[in-house]
Amino acid sequence: MKKFLIGFFVILFIAALAAGFAAFQLFEKPNVITNGKAQAFLYIHTGAALQDVQTSLQHHGYLRHPNTFALAARLMHYEAAIKPGKYKLQQGMNNRALINLLRSGQQTPVKISLENIRTKQQLIARIHNALEADSLSLQALLADSNFLKQSDHTPSNVMSIFINGVYEFQWNTNAEQFMHRMEQEYQHFWNAERKQAAERMGMKPSEVTIIASIVQLETGKDDERSTIAGVYLNRYRKNWKLEADPTLVFATGDFTARRILNEHKAVDSPYNTYKIVGLPPGPICIPACKTLDAVLENKKHNFMFFCAKEDFSGYHNFAVNYSEQLKNARRFHQALNKRNIKS
Repeated sequence: MKKFLIGFFVILFIAALAAGFAAFQLFEKPNVITNGKAQAFLYIHTGAALQDVQTSLQHHGYLRHPNTFALAARLMHYEAAIKPGKYKLQQGMNNRALINLLRSGQQTPVKISLENIRTKQQLIARIHNALEADSLSLQALLADSNFLKQSDHTPSNVMSIFINGVYEFQWNTNAEQFMHRMEQEYQHFWNAERKQAAERMGMKPSEVTIIASIVQLETGKDDERSTIAGVYLNRYRKNWKLEADPTLVFATGDFTARRILNEHKAVDSPYNTYKIVGLPPGPICIPACKTLDAVLENKKHNFMFFCAKEDFSGYHNFAVNYSEQLKNARRFHQALNKRNIKS
């Protein structure tokens, strides 16, 4: 009987060791590899199943032993707790740590910059490349009058809803969630003080944004923006054509143009301010916040014209009348010709 008990306990001990070893292999043994990097990222789409997660992990080569992950995931009931998002994986993570991370929903946020964007297409591409948001859904919302009227925008001026800056999102943000967030940022920027400043100018925030988008592309000099804004506002109030060169670049879509020619001025477009009177339908870029403020705080003066300085400093010569403008323009064009800049 004694020998039997000893044998029985030996078998139990061996079984316990085997079970412990199996559990270690399954849950505690390092299983994540990040291909030589300190970390890697796994993207789990909305509606993904366990098989989708495992396929993605295998496709990117993130698992040493895919079968142990699949078994551990089932034993930890991960299949009922899959959360979409962007997750940071670290070299040497075991299955338990990996599954706990994925089921926690503690994803790594995504930062998106809205700087240097001119068109809807550029905006859609940037958002789609950074978030799960579908490009077709974004395009549809930007053209949906009923959706946009909630924020007092239209498909023509919708780009004025976007406030230049860097924003943090969860990767699995969809198109509608993205637009609602942008509406919140818009309302935050256009506070009572700025709205009142726009009203004193006799303009809506979207109209201020259109002017600011032109000013943004006219000069890179912060100390000139309020003066240039004043020129365009003087023309606008006198019912003149704005004759803004950046609108011609936008109308033609040739963002590499270095010199405006007569052929540009002939283009048939609602953004050709050499042909139309008043503002174009929408902004021609997403202007910086400081440019929006420069328009709201525009300098009061009598200048009706400006032209780039012939020293290529980035600054401008300003003129009250056309004869002064012609002299300034002549000097600048002579400098262009001297440098053999044709277009």
